[in-house]
Amino acid sequence: MNRGRITFTLLLLSLLTAGGLSIQLWREHRRIHVLTLATASPSGEYYAFGQALAKVVARHYPHIQIKVITTAGSARNLKLIDHDTAQLALIQGDSPVQASAQAVANLFPEVGHVLVNTQSGIETMADLQGKQVGLPPKGSGAYQLFMPIAQHYGIQTEQLQPSPSTADAYTQLQKGEVDALFQVIRPGSTALKQVLRSPTIRLLPIRQTDALRLTYPYLESASIPIGTYNGILPVPDQAIKTIAVRALLIAQHQVRDDVIYAITRVLQKHKMELVNQYPPAYNIEPPQSQEFLGWPLHPGAEQYYNKNQPSFWVQYAELLGLFLSLGVLGISGMWQLRLWLIGRQKNRADMYNLQLLDLIKTIQSTHDLEQLNQARQRLLNILEAVVIDLDKDRISPESFQSFTMPWDVAITTLRHRETILLNSKSP
Repeated sequence: MNRGRITFTLLLLSLLTAGGLSIQLWREHRRIHVLTLATASPSGEYYAFGQALAKVVARHYPHIQIKVITTAGSARNLKLIDHDTAQLALIQGDSPVQASAQAVANLFPEVGHVLVNTQSGIETMADLQGKQVGLPPKGSGAYQLFMPIAQHYGIQTEQLQPSPSTADAYTQLQKGEVDALFQVIRPGSTALKQVLRSPTIRLLPIRQTDALRLTYPYLESASIPIGTYNGILPVPDQAIKTIAVRALLIAQHQVRDDVIYAITRVLQKHKMELVNQYPPAYNIEPPQSQEFLGWPLHPGAEQYYNKNQPSFWVQYAELLGLFLSLGVLGISGMWQLRLWLIGRQKNRADMYNLQLLDLIKTIQSTHDLEQLNQARQRLLNILEAVVIDLDKDRISPESFQSFTMPWDVAITTLRHRETILLNSKSP
């Protein structure tokens, strides 16, 4: 009766446990994941891309909802990630690495634009010395990126005038309140088209891109194609050489791997849907390596990028086959060596046994006590030799056991023969 109750109790507990796990898995599957994506100003490229990403992700993964927020730029986004106020963020690829975030994908290149007022007399980057240079707000990626460029061209900090917003910076340039403006944005931006309609505003090339990359390797060489901002009267009227830096999507390191896997899958497999809403998304490509200028790759993204890579066993099949063959040869060789050693030990033991059999025959046929004494000495010598060989592994313990029986027979035979000879000589 007690045994039946115990069985019933265990069965009930098992069913309750299984049911609880099933409910947990069902809830987890239907759980809505809400992620905040920090971008930049509402008129900027980050915000436009963020909106496109949120729509496409929701279309394919309804349980993942991305809330897009506007911020002051990369520096602010990193703080939001660090405080877990945002779980996703768009930053410039040259942003400083921080432990709370991991890379998800390299996105589109952002191109540096230097706009100058033609009335300022600026013809080259060197002419910016002594001029007033407008910049987007402090904390923005463009502001941070211009610092090494300013240092390279000898532009002093007091010449720089960050604006509260990108729109204010454009207005200051058009009014002549600043002589030049640096902006990082995709070529063909609608906002820049409006600014470049003015005949007094033109683009200035950054020609020393290779020299800049010697000190700032995160920069890429780029160009703004002829007619990018106007095709009738081409603006620019020739290709403008400049610099670019990749936008980077990062995630808070605590975001679930399967969620980041899904977002990475959208970026790669459903890229054309993103392109339909945000054309620069066409430049998103799988990383050639897992190096994002020092940023570690989020495990969820890493799982997606490595999904088509051969498994360890397939990738190293030939090498493993070689090691297996060498292992088999080694084991076979060791086995053969063991058999040889065992055979050698047995042969040595057989040699001693044959000596004992020969000695027994001699004992049985002798009629002289002196010869028996000599036989006894030979028996002791053989025993000593066998013990030494046993200690040095020249014969095995099994062979020693097989030796002891004929040795006992030999010593018994000797004593018996000795008794007979002594009795025959007594009066």
